[in-house]
Amino acid sequence: MVQDLEMMKKVYSNFKSNVDSARKLLGRPMTYTEKILYSHLKPANGGQGTELKNFGRGKDYVDFFPDRVAMQDATAQMALLQFMSAGIPKVAVPSTVHCDHLIQAEINAETDLATANRDNAEVYEFLANVSRKYGIGFWKPGAGIIHQVVLENYAFPGGMMIGTDSHTPNAGGLGMVAIGVGGADAVDVMAGIPWELKFPKLIGVKLTGSLKGWASAKDIILKLAGILTVKGGTGAIVEYFGSGTASLSCTGKGTICNMGAEIGATTSLFPYDSRMADYLKKTDRAEIAKLADEVADYLKADVDVEKNPEKFYDQVVTIDLDTLEPHINGPFTPDLATPISEFAKAVKQNGWPEKLSAALIGSCTNSSYEDIDRVTTVAKQALSQGAKAKCEFLITPGSEQVRATIERDGQLGVLSQMGANVMANACGPCIGQWKRHGALEKNSIITSFNRNFTARNDGNPKTHAFVASPETVIGFALTGDLTVDFTKEPITNDKGEKIMLQPPKGLDLPDKGFVKDEHGYVEPEKDGSKVSVSINPQSDRLQALNPFIAPNVNSDFSGLRLLIKAKGKCTTDHISMAGSWLKFRGHLDNISNNLLIGAINSFNGEANKVKNQVSGTHGAVPATARDYKAKGIGWIVVGEENYGEGSSREHAALEPRHLGGKAIIVKSFARIHETNLKKQGMLPLTFATPADYDKIREDDTFALNPKDLAPGKQLTLTVKHADGKSDEIMLNHTFNEQQIGWFKAGSALNLIASSSKK
Repeated sequence: MVQDLEMMKKVYSNFKSNVDSARKLLGRPMTYTEKILYSHLKPANGGQGTELKNFGRGKDYVDFFPDRVAMQDATAQMALLQFMSAGIPKVAVPSTVHCDHLIQAEINAETDLATANRDNAEVYEFLANVSRKYGIGFWKPGAGIIHQVVLENYAFPGGMMIGTDSHTPNAGGLGMVAIGVGGADAVDVMAGIPWELKFPKLIGVKLTGSLKGWASAKDIILKLAGILTVKGGTGAIVEYFGSGTASLSCTGKGTICNMGAEIGATTSLFPYDSRMADYLKKTDRAEIAKLADEVADYLKADVDVEKNPEKFYDQVVTIDLDTLEPHINGPFTPDLATPISEFAKAVKQNGWPEKLSAALIGSCTNSSYEDIDRVTTVAKQALSQGAKAKCEFLITPGSEQVRATIERDGQLGVLSQMGANVMANACGPCIGQWKRHGALEKNSIITSFNRNFTARNDGNPKTHAFVASPETVIGFALTGDLTVDFTKEPITNDKGEKIMLQPPKGLDLPDKGFVKDEHGYVEPEKDGSKVSVSINPQSDRLQALNPFIAPNVNSDFSGLRLLIKAKGKCTTDHISMAGSWLKFRGHLDNISNNLLIGAINSFNGEANKVKNQVSGTHGAVPATARDYKAKGIGWIVVGEENYGEGSSREHAALEPRHLGGKAIIVKSFARIHETNLKKQGMLPLTFATPADYDKIREDDTFALNPKDLAPGKQLTLTVKHADGKSDEIMLNHTFNEQQIGWFKAGSALNLIASSSKK
């Protein structure tokens, strides 16, 4: 049965006319991205929407009406707590919850899943009951990773969705505009009100030729990350085009779109083609393929766009697939891209640990049937020549559908023979849910994941994590040595003999079709009014939300102190760590004890050690924030470039708001985090002159003038130094009138709740 078929029929029935109207207004050919965005200015079921006009890229805020919402269990807790407090009886668009983040990888799939079901029973029951009550589809623990399950069941060409996870763009592999957001944004869409986004800029990536040898789809985005860097895509949608797109499988396209989050892109997508149609048919959605085929000419960029891309995209990058070689990105950042031909030299020159301690394949980025089948062809070669993995080797299937299929078709058996330990169908080590034993020293791991910030995978800041394709990961697993280029050099088997590995091959789709997951999904109640949802007041996992208090703009923003001046990269992992802290994602007060504990204090070079300006002592960041709050002292955070890069987790915005923060002042923000801060009633501000960051001293006192907050108008930060001198620093912001309303109300949710009671 195709989920939400009627909704998709409505989208397709209006798609041509919506695009034709927009093209006439613009008076020019349209990119595929623009077609989807302009066709979602009104809800799929009709009604009033945004007025059609020529929106300025990177300038105009636009109200959109996405077709659906997806939430993973860690972020869904806070999103649904917010939705409950808004007093709305049922979600307005199809929505789903996926239990994938809270399963810790340690022993094996069966044992770890049982442990997760026991340890997280309270949270799973809460999510299941809220889903039943409010009309939300619920995917049980073990059913799979949110993005793989969405691709298998919900994504569709020409659609638009938001998800409470930064890798929601995975659905771009099926030609969908899919955007990662915070939970408050999800509440907007589930409540049936428009979702606001600054109209994105467009980056066109032209693909020519076809992949050769060991190169795979993953290497395309690894190379692009090296070109654009972690913030090169900020405020932009990446649209792939060119003859090379047709050579890539649907799931390969998904891999590329998934990791677009690592360049800061709003989302990424590919034009509709036969490879997508094949995937839809294999996943029992032939009806959708038929609907898409009927408007196929509209599900791609217009011909003139492809002929003259520089006229229609804000930036164009060309990648020749014929010459692309495997890349390895890292350590400690996903945009340090090194082709394999230069990697051994880089390892030696930088003093990275040469011996490989672990190789991991899976995650939402690379856990498709094609990924596993190609890896298996390498494993078969190795086994036939007496070679097995020379380090710890973990496999994480992306969904139960994939896992059951690769078990039936024999790939799991082959990989197990090679030394692989198969973990639960969940995020596991990719999100820091890896109970790793040993390896506390400096070491190297290589993964097919997407993100490799310091300590992200195993909590060890000495772990050098490298990101590569599954094919590259298994190649290095067989060498155990990062200085051996297995694509050109022989490797050593278990007898000490030299053998050569041949490039992988594999099927992108199973000949026998997929084995369906018959037990992972739970339909919501048709009438959920009688379903009760209770939260134990004594729980340390769940906590009902109290509305934030609206600010007093005349008195709340003077006498502010500095909580921390963060030095260098400050991602959402630094602001609100994952790993063991995931268990507190539904309890705002408890998880606030991890606020900024990973950020480096510019005044002492240490993490989680700041000066309390009242007591004069040094202590943990959260404890210092709590002390200021108890004394009625507001505080600010100062940071550098791309602050809040990484995950969509809105806890990184909720925690400073909860502990009395007033403003975050940085050189630049990552898109999702800036929006999350606004939604929670914080002031995200940027230095008009980035060098003013250097003027901030540890013992300064600050004052802001938010009563003057207006679109396009700078704010003034008055800085009083302990030596009696002072500075006035000009600050920029991106607030529009609606967002200023969020700030004045105390949060966006406060406005939603007040309007729902009218």
